[in-house]
Amino acid sequence: MLAPSLLLRALGKAPPSTEVSAPLLPRSQAEMAAPCALTLPSPLSVSSSSPRRSRRSGVVAMASVGQKVYAPGVAVSEGNGGLPKIDIKSPHGSEAEIYLFGACVTSWKVPNGKDLLFVRPDAVFNGQKPISGGIPHCFPQFGPGPMQQHGFARNMNWSITDSEVIEGDPAVTLELKDDSYSRSMWDFSFQALYKVALHSTSLSTTLKITNTDDKPFSFNSALHSYIRASISGVSVKGLKGCKTLNKDPDPTNPLEGKEEREEVTFPGFVDCVYLGAPSELTLDNGLGDKIVISNANWSDAVLWNPHLQMEACYKDFVCVENAKIETLLLEPKQSWVAEQKIELI
Repeated sequence: MLAPSLLLRALGKAPPSTEVSAPLLPRSQAEMAAPCALTLPSPLSVSSSSPRRSRRSGVVAMASVGQKVYAPGVAVSEGNGGLPKIDIKSPHGSEAEIYLFGACVTSWKVPNGKDLLFVRPDAVFNGQKPISGGIPHCFPQFGPGPMQQHGFARNMNWSITDSEVIEGDPAVTLELKDDSYSRSMWDFSFQALYKVALHSTSLSTTLKITNTDDKPFSFNSALHSYIRASISGVSVKGLKGCKTLNKDPDPTNPLEGKEEREEVTFPGFVDCVYLGAPSELTLDNGLGDKIVISNANWSDAVLWNPHLQMEACYKDFVCVENAKIETLLLEPKQSWVAEQKIELI
């Protein structure tokens, strides 16, 4: 049985919002990927909209979480440390796990059984510390700053607001709202909605941040994706020409530069922000897999591997992150939406 404090609850709908968006762009930093027929939602635009899901052909919606009835392929179970997790399974044979703590996707297996995500061996599942691995959130702060590293979203319990089947594949939407814990660090009212959709060879996510306060707020964000890899064989294509902020050797004083390489490799410690990154990157994980990471409205990218700072596991993963490094201002009732698609090709 799940602990009473972790039981799911049904939540109401949010008020209408104005969505703020930008051109297709990419990713972000560290700690904490096929020729993409991108099925991401339409390009972001300024518009008034209701957060209620439209009825599309091929979509089957199910009853509320409070009734513990989920769409086919979606289930909730007890995970590591007794933390509740969502299991989603596609009829095509792919599957994923998402912990409600931090809304962290910790596993994504393609039909051949290979898990393309990585969770560090030092990860803890105690509901007190962010889960180190998978796809953690960085919100409302990326990196160090006035609040805890990478913000509080990865260190709070999210709740399920919806599950559905779209064109035969399962999807689930999680929600995070402000509370006394978040307000102790960042005194604003907000809603974060995070939709995870599973397909045969891809995993798509949509993050929507809405200002539900009566005053503007600023934030930045990232998806701190850990990809399983053999680091000596890893390369990332698509970043040539980007402006770089290289945190090696001094993370407190990054060196500005320009990426000149067609392929970025990882011969040692790497911690680099790429500003104005493209909407698609191609990752060779060194394990025989080619992964395309596509996005809409994540304007930057971050590559990270800790090398000998994490001697026990650095050879087994690489972080290729979508990010919004520049501070984004949201007026009351405005929303910002960004999408990511990781696809095995």
